[in-house]
Amino acid sequence: MNELPVGRRVAQWRVRRNMTQQQFADRLGKSKSWVDKVERGVRRLERVSNLREVAETLRIDVEVLLAARPVRATPVAAGVDGIRTALARYHLPGTDRPSLTEELGARLGHAEQSYRHARYPALLALLPGLLDAVREAHAARPGGTDALLVSVYALIALVLVKVDQGELAWLAADRGMTVALAAHDPQLAGLATVSLSQALRSRGRRRSALDAALVAADRIGAHWVGGVPPASLGLRVTLLLQAGLAAAGGGDERLARQSLDQAATIARDIGPDGPGGGAGSEGSGSGGAVFGIGGFGRAAVEAARVVADAALGDVDTATARHERLVTGDEWRCLPPEHRAAYLLDVARAYALAGDMHRAVRAVLDAERTARSEVHDRPAVRKLVAVVWRSADAPAGLAQLAATLRVT
Repeated sequence: MNELPVGRRVAQWRVRRNMTQQQFADRLGKSKSWVDKVERGVRRLERVSNLREVAETLRIDVEVLLAARPVRATPVAAGVDGIRTALARYHLPGTDRPSLTEELGARLGHAEQSYRHARYPALLALLPGLLDAVREAHAARPGGTDALLVSVYALIALVLVKVDQGELAWLAADRGMTVALAAHDPQLAGLATVSLSQALRSRGRRRSALDAALVAADRIGAHWVGGVPPASLGLRVTLLLQAGLAAAGGGDERLARQSLDQAATIARDIGPDGPGGGAGSEGSGSGGAVFGIGGFGRAAVEAARVVADAALGDVDTATARHERLVTGDEWRCLPPEHRAAYLLDVARAYALAGDMHRAVRAVLDAERTARSEVHDRPAVRKLVAVVWRSADAPAGLAQLAATLRVT
């Protein structure tokens, strides 16, 4: 029965309830023709309100009508366990031939792309092996692989935040910070701070996240004499965005505006020809790629402003700014992960404002942009549970709610 379309399930349950099409139509206040078209699939039940009405008349739950297939054991849980085991592995067996830096850089690049496209189950599966390989190379070539190791720890922390493993993310980010500080490289320290700040914010430690991001941003600015290279400027923007979001989350409007304004000024100076877009890979002078997570282009700054406005309670400004952002030319410069995560933040803002129609649209847009961002993030279930009950919600959202088991 799970394989049947909704219309056929309606017909089967109608027959089970010993109703003719005319009797069913009378109880719904519809015509017999309407019922016939629904059952034959000619007419779709487009609204959650329609689904609820039909389900109530048939004396069944909506999810029975939708008949979402049983959710199989998610690979996310297994991936988190693998990372936890890798982080707890303090003594590696060692190897006479550690992987070459170039090979590890290529593997890291693949992992970064998985993050940018929100392929979280696949990313969680490959990160433990990558961490082991980079740690072995770091033991064999201290200093020469600092950037690789910091980048891997940062990536681990970020994906753990995505799947609501904030404490474990904090541990991974702290490991990366330890390596970065030992290297005495402000660029590496700044990179490590991006993931540390996100991990801290995920645990509600906004002040600590704010302080860490501002210190790292200031040190990057002070490190260079005669001008900061574009790559470092981009990282500084990312840190200022983290600071602004942390401040907004803590209700500090003045510091939030100040940090975001500063980020906007730097991003404007970099210009469209600078290292752009969302998560850029930048060299650090230490060998290997550095994962400069988080966008630092103008679209990323505007997205952060929207989220900050909503956090500060200025939902009207946030929603107006959002509508301008998504119709602009630079919106598509952000990677799918960034766009989808942002759309979920916007959905929360719309829900707070009572605009459930736009909240639903933002959730479904996020799912189309990066499916795993919606399906593999535990925090999203609470949002879906709120918005799917809207009478204006389309049937597609009810299907999503059933799949996530939040109905």
